[in-house]
Amino acid sequence: MAKATILTVDDDPGVSRAIARDLRRHYGDRFRVLRATSGDEALEALREVKLRGEPVAVVIADYRMPTMNGVQFLEAAMDLFPRARRVLLTAYADTGAAIDAINVVDLDHYLLKPWSPPEENLYPVLDTLVDLWDAASDPETPETRVVGHRWSAPSFAVREFLARNLVPYRWIPADEPEGAQLLRAAGLGACDVPLVVTADGKALHAPSEAELAAQVGLRTSPAADFYDVVVIGAGPAGLGAAVYGASEGLRTVLVERTATGGQAGQSSRIENYLGFPDGVSGAQLADRARRQASRFGAEILSATEVVALEAAEAAGSGRMLRFGDGTSVGAHTVVLATGVTYRRLSGAQLEDFSGAGVYYGSASFEAANCRGEDVYIVGGANSAGQAAVYFSRFAERVHVLLRGPDLTRSMSAYLIQQIEALPNIEVHSCTEVAAGGGDGHLERLTLRDNRTGALTEVDASRLFVFIGAEPQTQWLDGLVARDERGFILTGPDLPAAGSRSPRWPLTRAPYHLETNVPGVFAAGDVRADSVKRVASAVGEGAMAVTLVHRYLEGQ
Repeated sequence: MAKATILTVDDDPGVSRAIARDLRRHYGDRFRVLRATSGDEALEALREVKLRGEPVAVVIADYRMPTMNGVQFLEAAMDLFPRARRVLLTAYADTGAAIDAINVVDLDHYLLKPWSPPEENLYPVLDTLVDLWDAASDPETPETRVVGHRWSAPSFAVREFLARNLVPYRWIPADEPEGAQLLRAAGLGACDVPLVVTADGKALHAPSEAELAAQVGLRTSPAADFYDVVVIGAGPAGLGAAVYGASEGLRTVLVERTATGGQAGQSSRIENYLGFPDGVSGAQLADRARRQASRFGAEILSATEVVALEAAEAAGSGRMLRFGDGTSVGAHTVVLATGVTYRRLSGAQLEDFSGAGVYYGSASFEAANCRGEDVYIVGGANSAGQAAVYFSRFAERVHVLLRGPDLTRSMSAYLIQQIEALPNIEVHSCTEVAAGGGDGHLERLTLRDNRTGALTEVDASRLFVFIGAEPQTQWLDGLVARDERGFILTGPDLPAAGSRSPRWPLTRAPYHLETNVPGVFAAGDVRADSVKRVASAVGEGAMAVTLVHRYLEGQ
């Protein structure tokens, strides 16, 4: 753990050096001693210490300094480190001002200059103050801190990225004293959120996902230029492919645009996955798979988006993948496991509230903020059911909105039984969200009964959406064959030679998970007519690696 700081500021360089020398002699083994020759310089030093998450024990300031006197400096320092002990250095003629400062900045002590000998006039005073600080302070450990507003969509995006990538962080509201202190230390105002302060004290204002990933220790660039297999997408199918590919000796890199786990990683609890009789959260399952893939030697890239795939039709030719930052990587084979995203609610005037009351996916880290509130969930599949059960532990009431007549069509029986047994979950059948409204964040919803057309307005500050499945495959236009909804066609489902879609170019038949581009495979939810279950996706990822071996052996 980093040493706490003792800071001195005096505009006389000789005095500044002398007191710093005496302090280091007596306290240098326990504290880091910093010195400055102006109030502005000292405040800048304190801001850097604050951003690093390190404590300050004592601040000593000379009273007579130009531009900013000692009392003014100590008052500013209080905003950054309110628990630091404060000492004013004064000449005899200034003792009256020092006494007045006791009420202004809650001064702990004032020292007359010169303080020689320090063994009698300096150390006894500071020993007492250091003991008081030790007894009252809570040691601060370095951590990633996020400062933002509750209803700020960019603040939510940062929290979601860190949470889904399992990066520990502490959320600090901007309107609380510590949040305001950190914003001031970074030279920002109350509206300049989000602010991310990394464990090593670097301040990031509204960082992109790539910037954030690089600063919190996630890998964003490949270590090599060419691999046996590049897996795109780190949901269950991609993680399965990475584990099996790396464990079988293939040079494997897994590329993920957002976070490992995909949609499954957002599930609060998966209870029907083989081998977990008590259930497992999606985040836990994804983390175990990620660590397993890494242990076998797979590289995992986060916050890295693939924007283009280039491949000749001939088998045996390398495939080139281009990233959003302009870099690229080559491979013998590619596994497309990009999964799907939740469909946006259309025509309900909710886009302005995305991340500010409207959330696509579970956003389980928001659960604690739902205490005493009514939560609305749109969707009738397992992901919606898992979220309803989870949020019921926090919210006053959970409302599940279904377009259809009941849950039996798309939800597993075990989840339906749990929902029916929970008294604070209410299922509204044949109900849709017609509109939403609010000032800066969601405050109300208009619900429509799709049987009668009747409209009902309800107070609502949180809406979680789990509807539909949209594959993000537009970047494959003109190269990889897809169905009318954008899902990737593989194996026997590929279009015939006379089709207007890209066709299979070889005389041999395509392998079961192979796309119309030889050596490019698809697995999991992104594949047309796949079974939308975690176990099926993992199985397809493993199967894709088996077919990769078969493809490579045939070259």
